[in-house]
Amino acid sequence: MTLTTAPAATGGGTGRDRAWRGWPGELTRAAAGPVICAVVLIVLLSAWVASRGAGTLTPVRLKITLAAVPQRAFTVKAADATDVAYTYLSIRNLTSTPDELIAVRTPIASRVLLTERTGRTGRAGDQVTVPGLAIPGNGTLTLSPLTADVVLEHPLPFEATSDVPLTLVFRNAGTVTIEAPVTPPGTP
Repeated sequence: MTLTTAPAATGGGTGRDRAWRGWPGELTRAAAGPVICAVVLIVLLSAWVASRGAGTLTPVRLKITLAAVPQRAFTVKAADATDVAYTYLSIRNLTSTPDELIAVRTPIASRVLLTERTGRTGRAGDQVTVPGLAIPGNGTLTLSPLTADVVLEHPLPFEATSDVPLTLVFRNAGTVTIEAPVTPPGTP
């Protein structure tokens, strides 16, 4: 038994004509996969952002206009005899929401304290450690050795450096790292 096959119907025209008629369909089929993947990726990323998986942007809430760490003394020997260093900071709250300075970190001090002075306004009182220093909404917190302050206990010698890194931690605004210039003793 012999099998014979009939020639396939070409639909008229040459093989070249078939190629030109089929290329839009082939192009569409080739592009469909990447287009579908891109659409699915955009939908998934949009859902992630909408669910706050990408986080949120927070505007700058605080402005630090004055920062200084005065040298402890004019001589190295006298500075080594002093076991604390004081700071000067001016922190402006740019929002109407109150905030609070709750911690300060620096690589030069073994311990950093937040302090306030007791006593009536205008009179120096005892310096007491506090858990935080309030910054009123649209207000300013000014820190100095005579008022509320950041005290660096047992600092490493820093008098020969130009700046001291301070990382300020706020209850609402998060952390801000600054480079506080080292100034002559007693000056902001």
